Amino acid sequence: MFIDVAKINLKAGNGGDGAVAFRREKYEPSGGPFGGDGGDGGSIILEADEGIRTLMDFRYKRSYKGENGENGKSKKQFGKKGQDVVLKVPVGTLVKDANTDKVIVDMREHGQLYTIVQGGRGGRGNAKFATATRQAPRFAEPGTKGEEITVILELKLLADIGLVGFPNVGKSTILSILSAAKPKIDNYHFTTLKPNLGVVRVDDEKSFVIADIPGLIEGAHEGAGLGHDFLRHIERTRVLVHVLDASGIEGRNPIDDFYRINEELIKYNPKLSDKPQIIAANKMDLPGADEWLEKIKIEFEPLGYKVYPISAATMEGVNKLKFVMWDVLSSIKPEYETFDEEIEITLEEPEEETVIVKKENGKYIVEGSFVDRLIRSTNFEDLDSLRYFQNSMRQKGVVEELKRLGVQENDSVFICGYEFEFFD
Repeated sequence: MFIDVAKINLKAGNGGDGAVAFRREKYEPSGGPFGGDGGDGGSIILEADEGIRTLMDFRYKRSYKGENGENGKSKKQFGKKGQDVVLKVPVGTLVKDANTDKVIVDMREHGQLYTIVQGGRGGRGNAKFATATRQAPRFAEPGTKGEEITVILELKLLADIGLVGFPNVGKSTILSILSAAKPKIDNYHFTTLKPNLGVVRVDDEKSFVIADIPGLIEGAHEGAGLGHDFLRHIERTRVLVHVLDASGIEGRNPIDDFYRINEELIKYNPKLSDKPQIIAANKMDLPGADEWLEKIKIEFEPLGYKVYPISAATMEGVNKLKFVMWDVLSSIKPEYETFDEEIEITLEEPEEETVIVKKENGKYIVEGSFVDRLIRSTNFEDLDSLRYFQNSMRQKGVVEELKRLGVQENDSVFICGYEFEFFD
């Protein structure tokens, strides 16, 4: 088992701006405000999918953005909502905040959906700001920004495919060809002292985990050698690929080897005999391999085993074997054995729009998300818009706090980088 990890940045779409428009129709000489609202920005949604086995796709693309909402239009027409982005992740993916390392969500059920970043809210058009005393507002509201976060995806992986066979039949070489794993490879027996795992990419959203199970010896089911440790890993795989040395170059009989390995598997756990098993006849580039291949086919194909001739040295047949593995895996319903601990999920309360009022180096400064959004929605050339700005600042306690800090008439106040003259 190992941890598959990917770090990605997620940015939801911004909300569209509200429109400033007025009714200009025949027979409506005093038409009122007619600007529509902006559309909401697209969110990014995670979906757990049992058909995806690894996080490999997220290593090719690390940044994802939701679509921005459309701006509002005249005639009170709303802007179109930005399209959501749905990211499919394997079942069992743990999602963590990259900054705090806190768990946000555990995607542990097929079809589970989670909105990881919310799209920005569309701004209100000027039609929404009309009141009995403000009948022709010449301002609208901008859309809010979409949420943004960098997350770490973690997936505890157990191998889908287990490569089994006697020592020195070429399992490590096959693993290194099919995946990015770099196992120790040499012409010695027992070079593999622990299972090596790698991720094999078949296509977009199609990948699987393969393990090179160290060579077994007789008596492994009783704990001989490192038997119990190795057999435990085989127990958790979904499909076995039995690698045979079809050349017989070391004086071994590959047919006998097959039966001896399977005898050890069944003695350890009889249920292992139920696992699908593919035979890979390796070392077909060596003399004598063709004769042994025919014997292997005659022996095992009537028993229902598929035999695939390959050469790890020349890579002949290895790519075909990869697609055969995927086809067999795709026909088997996965069992989720990755959940071996309870996960404590801490959800933080969403941040409220902030207002900061302070005095630094003799300057009065006002800033924060609320004030930034308010100032972007204000038309300072329009009296109604200016009054709305001033009333909003009073309601948020900005004027009161400035007075507490000692502001006087005609003092400069810097609001989000703009300089204003204070008057009460």
